[in-house]
Amino acid sequence: MSNDETAAQEIVRLTLSDQPVPDIQMPDIQMEGLPIFEPGWVWLAGAGPGDPGLLTLHAVNALKQADCVVYDALVSEDILSLVRPSAELIYAGKRGGKPSWNQNDITNRLIDMARDGKRVLRLKGGDPFIFGRGGEEAQSLVAADISFRLIPGISAGIGGLGYAGIPATHREVNHAVTFVTGHLAGKSSAAQVELLDWQAIAKASPVIVIYMAMSRLAVIADLLMAAGRKAEEPVAIVTHATTAKQRVVTGQLSQAAHLAQQHELEPPSIIVIGGVVDLAETLNWFGSKPA
Repeated sequence: MSNDETAAQEIVRLTLSDQPVPDIQMPDIQMEGLPIFEPGWVWLAGAGPGDPGLLTLHAVNALKQADCVVYDALVSEDILSLVRPSAELIYAGKRGGKPSWNQNDITNRLIDMARDGKRVLRLKGGDPFIFGRGGEEAQSLVAADISFRLIPGISAGIGGLGYAGIPATHREVNHAVTFVTGHLAGKSSAAQVELLDWQAIAKASPVIVIYMAMSRLAVIADLLMAAGRKAEEPVAIVTHATTAKQRVVTGQLSQAAHLAQQHELEPPSIIVIGGVVDLAETLNWFGSKPA
């Protein structure tokens, strides 16, 4: 980047609070030297699990410069409010069982807008490279000779559990954790093989964090118990993590599906199985105590 380009870049300024805090001066944060969003580029950015405060400065910088923002269902209005007034907002969210763009449509739209000389921001909940199809989109951009940049985000499997008072690892509980997606669990057939080796996961990982699994909770619990996990093993379901709507429900693995139904829990949700769940009772700091 040339000195002229650096000098021309607008400094990103963030207001820490619009509420006065007694005896504390709340200055704006000023960051210089963040990258310039060049025309014809696509930036793949993670918006984090929901709380706008968990955005990275790179993500805020991208929002302030983008001409077009193609965003997913988990990106909140508070986050979208950070875009510049002239930016075009394009919704490309996916919800299970509901009409939505297919992946090829989304990728082709990114490519077309970049070829038109737009600064294209692809904004995803969580992290683009963790169950977010960011890798697929990046591969398509490379194949189309479109320059791209990756901006990692905080995944719900880390940040969402943190807001629930559940550490993904704890020295006295677990030295390993496995992250999986559960939306296809138990759907194997003659035409489709089960994607995950649930027996291996059950035996190898003391803590399991599962994304996109609400509709398959009963099946997953049965698969894990059949592989040797105890029916009374602690489980937590965290919905709308890091937001004002966050709810945390804990119980036993054998009851997971019943808990979700009883408490009328809905996606987006993260499920965690293992001994770290018990720490939520004392480490919960955000919102109400686990139910």
